[in-house]
Amino acid sequence: MLPKNTRGLKRVDDRRVLSGIVHVLKSGGRWADCPADYGPKKTIYNRFVRWAERGIWEDIFAALAGRDEDADRLMIDSTIVKAHRSAGGAKGGREPMLLVAAKAGARPRSTPSPTAKVGRSWSR
Repeated sequence: MLPKNTRGLKRVDDRRVLSGIVHVLKSGGRWADCPADYGPKKTIYNRFVRWAERGIWEDIFAALAGRDEDADRLMIDSTIVKAHRSAGGAKGGREPMLLVAAKAGARPRSTPSPTAKVGRSWSR
């Protein structure tokens, strides 16, 4: 599916470049930060853009989806959501933790204090 009839200098190995493209897309990093093991950074970026313009990526995804009649409804996705290590709770498990003000017995700031209006009775 990758183009073979290209002009110019000898091509950098398509497998390495494809691995570099997948690495950049998977890591979410910049093209400039792609490791040199995958080949020249400029080559990796240029091939990604050129293959996108020629519809090569669409052909690859259609082949991976199986070229069924419903191929336009299939999705190939490896999205993950990472949670911070403290997202599940602190020491002691997932019990709700009180704020410092609540522990000290202070009144929440969102409710009016009965002593705020001196001389008025709250029971009307």
